[in-house]
Amino acid sequence: MSDDPHQLVFDLPNRSALGLEDFLVSKSNMDALAIIDNWPDWPHQATILVGPSGSGKSHLANVWRMSSKAIIQPIEKIDDQWVREFEGHTPLVVEDIDRAPINEQAVFHLINLAKERGFHILFTMRAAPGDLTVSLPDLRSRLRAIPVVEIHPPDEVLLQILLIKLFDDRQLPISPAAIKYLARHMDQTTDMAVTIVDAVDRAAWQSAGQRVKRISRDMVAEALEAMSDDEG
Repeated sequence: MSDDPHQLVFDLPNRSALGLEDFLVSKSNMDALAIIDNWPDWPHQATILVGPSGSGKSHLANVWRMSSKAIIQPIEKIDDQWVREFEGHTPLVVEDIDRAPINEQAVFHLINLAKERGFHILFTMRAAPGDLTVSLPDLRSRLRAIPVVEIHPPDEVLLQILLIKLFDDRQLPISPAAIKYLARHMDQTTDMAVTIVDAVDRAAWQSAGQRVKRISRDMVAEALEAMSDDEG
């Protein structure tokens, strides 16, 4: 971090998401990124990527999909017939397996099929497998045996980097003091970062129809307060 109070400098690597937007790396997601980087040398045929909403699970899953040439199959469309017809010649992404009721027998057979035919599955979910309500004992056992890697909520440094990028994407100059204030006082999720940048962007337009030249700490504080009032 620079000693200059007017400048923010971060020793934080940017990872290009294989042609998509940059994937920002910090301690909160480094373990998850390491697993993705380590493919195909996984210790198990399946891996479960766990993280709260807005933590970047889908982004990272898409990075893996592109590097592994995997296909994506919605969890609600995995049934016995689909598993029977799936040849397993390509890796598979199954997102948000805790999002909706699942066909437990079909998922159980899918995991067994991966072991039998040697393809890899990347599951994503918001909570640890032990918190997932599963009636089928065999599936519960299989899920608990799969390695789990967790994406933690973004830390303050990652939020600052993300906010800088989001404001820059909208060509909104913002002071370092405003960035620091937001990262310390907002809900620490990437979804909230996008929401607050959108709110500040709207507030940046003055009554005369012109944008302010620079987003100040006071302006972002007012935007956060207004959002809190709206939620209340």
